Amino acid sequence: MSRTLGHLMGLTLMNSSSPQQKTFLFLLICTSLAFAAVLWPFYDAVFWGVVLAILFAPLHRRLLQRLPKHPNLAALLMVGLCLMVVILPMTLLGLSLVQEATHTYERLRSGQLNLGLYFQQMIAALPDWAVQLLARFELTSMEAVQQKLSTVAVQASQLIATRALNIGQNTFQFLISLGIMLYLLFFLLRDGTVLVARLRDAVPLNGPHKHHLVLKFTTVIRATVKGNVLVAAAQGMLGGFIFTVLGIQGAVFWGVLMAFLSLLPAVGAGLIWGPVALYFFATGATGQAIILTAFGVGVIGLVDNLLRPILVGKDTKMPDYVVLISTLGGMSLLGINGFVIGPVIAALFMATWDIFAAENSGRPPPS
Repeated sequence: MSRTLGHLMGLTLMNSSSPQQKTFLFLLICTSLAFAAVLWPFYDAVFWGVVLAILFAPLHRRLLQRLPKHPNLAALLMVGLCLMVVILPMTLLGLSLVQEATHTYERLRSGQLNLGLYFQQMIAALPDWAVQLLARFELTSMEAVQQKLSTVAVQASQLIATRALNIGQNTFQFLISLGIMLYLLFFLLRDGTVLVARLRDAVPLNGPHKHHLVLKFTTVIRATVKGNVLVAAAQGMLGGFIFTVLGIQGAVFWGVLMAFLSLLPAVGAGLIWGPVALYFFATGATGQAIILTAFGVGVIGLVDNLLRPILVGKDTKMPDYVVLISTLGGMSLLGINGFVIGPVIAALFMATWDIFAAENSGRPPPS
């Protein structure tokens, strides 16, 4: 009864005089922007709380079927599962990455890791035609190149040191954000169905259009996160494994970096193992170069070529080039969160234009 009354009041308000309707719309926009500003300091926590709720919603529904009279317990169990499966492994991996990064920084600062020396060895091992080709681009001047590499190394080491220091200084803030994310995750899992119904009621679109957009939104988030994370984890572990076998120092660090770059389709992990393979070839370590190249192309690359289309492209129904460009654009604008937000925006863009084209052509709306 109260819901029907509220619906009638809403219709009365929206059908009232134009100034009142405009005032209400202005108030709606202002309060929405103000609420977004209030949430902005915890944007990461809110965003990943929503993402995790979407990812774990199917499993939560199955658990709720076994515990129909205990919704709080079901949501709490899912939060605990999320902690064990996602958050705890990521925390341990982050600690390992900080240790490796700190060790790399110390080697850069002490001179044990000399990028200029590696470059000099590569130049000395190259054939004459390759040296002449590099000379055309002024890339054989040892002083200039070493200075550039030293500058890059110093900047990278400073960034590593700053990030490591920030992790220590912002531990309290991280714990607060983690608590907010888990707290929000609990209520999104428990009350998600009601919240989604309210959002659907609030969106001024017809039923099929709302259903299509909501379905596209949730499908792309699940496919992007699950697919890209699984591909990145697989490529990172494989890259760290082959680096360990070949005796390359900092295998954990480079493996994590490969996993991060693997979020970029087709080109990711090769940006790390490719230059290392070239260095092996140039310095005469032909066996190591062949092993790394064969493993990079035949194993690491195969993971990307096989798993990503199955886990990402099949569900998102977007071309690979759209996924690549939207991922790059999203990450350049929004950082790590952009690898999810970028493809989602691209998918919603394509979905809305599909609806618009269907309306204009008289075709039924996409399902």
